[in-house]
Amino acid sequence: MFLTRTRAPRAYARPVSPGPLLSSPLSSSAESPSLWFVIAGLAALAGGVLLALDRTQHSAHQRERRRWAALRGWRFVLSDSALARRWCHGAIARGGAGLAKDLVIGSLFTPLGRRVVQVFDHEQGGAVSNVIVAVQRRCHAADLVVELWLPDQLPPPDPGLVLMGTLGERLALVSDRDQARPVGAAEVVIALGALGDDIAVAWLEQDWVLAAAPCDATPARLERLLRVLDEIADLLDAASVDYPTVLADSSQV
Repeated sequence: MFLTRTRAPRAYARPVSPGPLLSSPLSSSAESPSLWFVIAGLAALAGGVLLALDRTQHSAHQRERRRWAALRGWRFVLSDSALARRWCHGAIARGGAGLAKDLVIGSLFTPLGRRVVQVFDHEQGGAVSNVIVAVQRRCHAADLVVELWLPDQLPPPDPGLVLMGTLGERLALVSDRDQARPVGAAEVVIALGALGDDIAVAWLEQDWVLAAAPCDATPARLERLLRVLDEIADLLDAASVDYPTVLADSSQV
C-alpha cells in the first residue's frame, strides 16, 4: 500500500491597496495637463473681463467727450496722428508726439474776438498719458518757449532751456530770459496760481498756451482750465509788442 504526501496549501499575500496619501506617478502626470488647462482658461477669462471693462470705460469717456463737444457746438475727431507733432515741449517732450485721440476743436468768445482751442487725450506708447489743453494766442511769440513745472515734477532735459526761477509755485524754464519777461508779470503769476495742483506742467510754445491735465479730467475741469489758459493768453497778448498779429481763424473751427 502506497502512502501519498499531501502538500500544505501555499499562503499568498493579499495585495495591499495604496493609502490615501500615496499616488501613482502616472495619475499625477495625467492630471497635470488638465490642471494647467484650467489655470490658462481662468487667466484668459480674467483678461477678457479686464479688456471688456477697459473698452466700456473708454466708450463712456468717448461719449462724454463727444457730448461735451456737441453742447459747445465744437467739432469732435476720433484721432489725429499729426496734431501732437505741432509741439515738442512740456508734456510732449516726456514721451514724444504720440497720437491725439478724442480730439475736440472749438473756439472761445473773448472781448477781443474768438480764440481757437483744442483738447485731446495724448496717447504715448499705446496708453493715454494725459489730456492736452491748448489755447491759441493772437500774436506769435517767435521762438519763445516757457515751461512751468510743479516743483515735485522732473522736467525732461533740454539744452535749449535755462532756469528763469520760480513763478508762483512753479519752476520756470525758458528759451530766452528777455523774451520771457512778460510771463513774470504779477497778473500772469496770479493767473498761473489758478491752474491747480493737478496740472503737472503748463507751457508756452509758438503761438499757443498749453497745459497737461490728468487722464480722468472731467469736462467741467477742462472748462475751468480753458478759462485759466485763456486769461493767461490775454495777458501775454496785451503785453506783446506784436499784438496786432491776429491768428485765430474762425474758418478752422
